[in-house]
Amino acid sequence: MEEKQPHETVTEQAQTELTPEERISQLEEALSAKEQEARDNWDKLLRERADLENYKKRASREKEELLNYGVKSIIEEVLPVVDNLERALDHATEDGLPALVEGIRMTHGMLLNALKKYGVCAVEGTCGTLFDPAFHQAMSQVETAEQAPNTIVQEFQKGYLLKERLLRPSMVSVAAQPK
Repeated sequence: MEEKQPHETVTEQAQTELTPEERISQLEEALSAKEQEARDNWDKLLRERADLENYKKRASREKEELLNYGVKSIIEEVLPVVDNLERALDHATEDGLPALVEGIRMTHGMLLNALKKYGVCAVEGTCGTLFDPAFHQAMSQVETAEQAPNTIVQEFQKGYLLKERLLRPSMVSVAAQPK
């Protein structure tokens, strides 16, 4: 009687009792299962790579947005200062204090130059230009025959762009057809 080796298991005994055809069939099934597992893993790898590439692109876009428009909140805080300096210049007279008026004019110019360095520019809203709802906010309509309908009659407050993106629309009065 043959003694069993301690390391020999029941499955090894069953495999030795299989015919060569059965053993080949069994190995082909195992190979097929492993090939399917390899295909699944390859698909997972491709999906993960695509996800990683999408993440890199999204992170790059977000970084660029932050660099380009990260100063938006501080610029929005500075624009009312520009408005007040412009109002002061509009109402200042050269009679009283020419040095003060010149100082305000210089400060206003310096502030506009600093904003320009960050990509801030004024929206065109001068009288006679066509009203554009993407850049202008109509505060009132004025019936007039002197201006063509839907043109700007008066600008109350300048609008500003930050690198082609609207920060604040111009507040304007728009011409309307007289009745």
